[in-house]
Amino acid sequence: MFQPPGFNQFSLTTAAGLIAYYAPEPLGNEASQEGDNGNPTLVFLHGFGGGSSAYEWSQIYPTFADEYRLLVPDLIGWGRSEHLAREYRVEDYLTAIAEFLEKTCDRPATVVASSLTAGIVVRLAIARPELFKALILATPAGLSDFGEDYSRSFFAQMVSTPVLDRVLYQTAIATEWGIRGFLEKRQFANPARIYPELIEAYLKSAQQPNAEYSALSFVRGDLCFDLSLYMNQLATPTAIFWGEKAQYTKSDIGRRLAEMNPQAVKAFEVVPDTGLTPHLELPAVTSRLIRRFLKTLSAEA
Repeated sequence: MFQPPGFNQFSLTTAAGLIAYYAPEPLGNEASQEGDNGNPTLVFLHGFGGGSSAYEWSQIYPTFADEYRLLVPDLIGWGRSEHLAREYRVEDYLTAIAEFLEKTCDRPATVVASSLTAGIVVRLAIARPELFKALILATPAGLSDFGEDYSRSFFAQMVSTPVLDRVLYQTAIATEWGIRGFLEKRQFANPARIYPELIEAYLKSAQQPNAEYSALSFVRGDLCFDLSLYMNQLATPTAIFWGEKAQYTKSDIGRRLAEMNPQAVKAFEVVPDTGLTPHLELPAVTSRLIRRFLKTLSAEA
């Protein structure tokens, strides 16, 4: 919901709905081109959760503006993109991300993605490998990995109750204390790193009209799958980093996923003293790590 100086908001229409995205100002209406300087394209995709948006990567992507052509979308149902009043499925995001890349990139792109979105990107890279040059994934997961069924958890079952789901969203998710509580208890390893603008950005995204539809689809487990069933099919050069103290998916799950396909997964690194989103907790550390991964994967491409 917030954009760094030097970046503008653009939009394009996909079969799944209108996508808002952020890019450096010089792109203007030339978003489908590589740009005059020929810089390679780097796409950042945020994860899911109450209030998620492209803001998740806002401390990272501006540092790459001199070397890459940047594209940073709000995914369908989040941020400033279209919020459809219906339940969401994985197929919606497979379709929307593929169409976004087709319409904004004239050659394979390097995609940086986090959490469940990163897991969806793995599936898309298997189905549409021509869209991707490389992947850099932060805590990639399907949230039902290795046979664990998140949708059977107590919270997922509670949010699956009609009427109660909307009440919970309005009173426990899309509020300042709800956002702060989730960030402190579930997303960050060190709550002292949470700052007011972060809470405000998440809250504004969570309070968009119809924002509850995508958020509740996520919390119910409608978007979850077993990523371990797909990992050995991945052929795109990939690097993975994982927050040491990520709660929903521990780093040992990440190691197991990476070890399933050492041919594609060229690097795996745990970021100490961080939770689900190292890029929000320790942006300088994460930027350096991504830069190193880019060099590693460039040598493999």
